[in-house]
Amino acid sequence: MTTKSTPAKRGRKPAAKPVAETASPKKAKRSIQRKEMPQALEYEATRSRGVMMLMQTGVTVYDEEADMVREIRYCENEPSIYKDEQNEKSVKTPIVFRLGKMMVRRTQPNLMEFMSKHPDNEKNGGSKFRVVEKEKKAEVSVDREFLVMDAVSLIRTKDLDDLLAVAISFNINIDRAVNEIKHDLIVKAKSAPDTFIKAFDNPIVAMKASIKQAEKMQIILIHEDSIRWFDTNKNIITVPPGKDPTDTFVRFCLTEQGSTVAAEMERQLS
Repeated sequence: MTTKSTPAKRGRKPAAKPVAETASPKKAKRSIQRKEMPQALEYEATRSRGVMMLMQTGVTVYDEEADMVREIRYCENEPSIYKDEQNEKSVKTPIVFRLGKMMVRRTQPNLMEFMSKHPDNEKNGGSKFRVVEKEKKAEVSVDREFLVMDAVSLIRTKDLDDLLAVAISFNINIDRAVNEIKHDLIVKAKSAPDTFIKAFDNPIVAMKASIKQAEKMQIILIHEDSIRWFDTNKNIITVPPGKDPTDTFVRFCLTEQGSTVAAEMERQLS
């Protein structure tokens, strides 16, 4: 006996199998193409800031490839700077510094070579002119700007007590509104960013702040010739003649001998 299959209901499609979701691949970030073109060279006179004409008569250099001394001169239409490779009728082109400066375009390779090999060039032991290292100056400038940013950012992120300690070390008045103190700190950070950053990890800065606070809270007395306890007038140390009493006391408190004095000051400040 043959069993008939049950016909599917009219109008109904069989359920589709679920498709596994696949994460779309991340599109690779396209790098920006750039070609660093050689820039024009700027030369500056080392002694004159007016008009200076560079000497070209009888200028000789040692040519390593030819192993001989050869005369050089700059003729605008000559590809070579060596006189023995130039046309006898070629005329020298004047090289003039105006206001102590002269530009050499990258389309003047013969002039670049002449300036590079000239014995008056500072890099060759001369003393009349040198190339202005713009890239090096820019690098120094960028590094300093980043250092200033790092220094200023500390004023935003450091605790107030840390800021006050640094402010005291720079003789900034802390008995004012916080924003006024921060303003003065920003000025200091911009003028000496490296010194400012190092001040936060300097034990001398922290000790100087404690000593200033101890003097203000009448825990110690600072005289030109001695440091004393305020309540008993007992001498702590004698300050040598001509020495700054605060700086002398800071150094003393950072020694093993002065550690007990520093600890007592901190106890009373607390």
